[in-house]
Amino acid sequence: MKKVEAIIRPHKIEDVHTELQETGFAGLTVTEVRGYGRQKGHKEVYRGSEYNIEFVPKIKIELVCVDNRANEAIDIITKYAKTGEIGDGKIFIYTIDDAIRIRTGEAGESAL
Repeated sequence: MKKVEAIIRPHKIEDVHTELQETGFAGLTVTEVRGYGRQKGHKEVYRGSEYNIEFVPKIKIELVCVDNRANEAIDIITKYAKTGEIGDGKIFIYTIDDAIRIRTGEAGESAL
């Protein structure tokens, strides 16, 4: 099993979520996060004062899938989250040793 974790722009979550759901990825965790990479924050003006915003709002998507569907999830996230600008985000892939459904005790791929 693989865990696909993506950090994307907040306004792209609906497109990514809709396509993942329509393609059969059932379980998904979405978290609002803040951070920076090459984008290095930005400046905002509020009531005439300029503020330096170091941590940019982002969305973190996490999903666990069988090995042979990981590339499909990655392709969907890349296609629907991409704007072509700095700050589009990153995707991380982890190997998952096991998963257990708490309600039934099922383990492995059947727990997904």
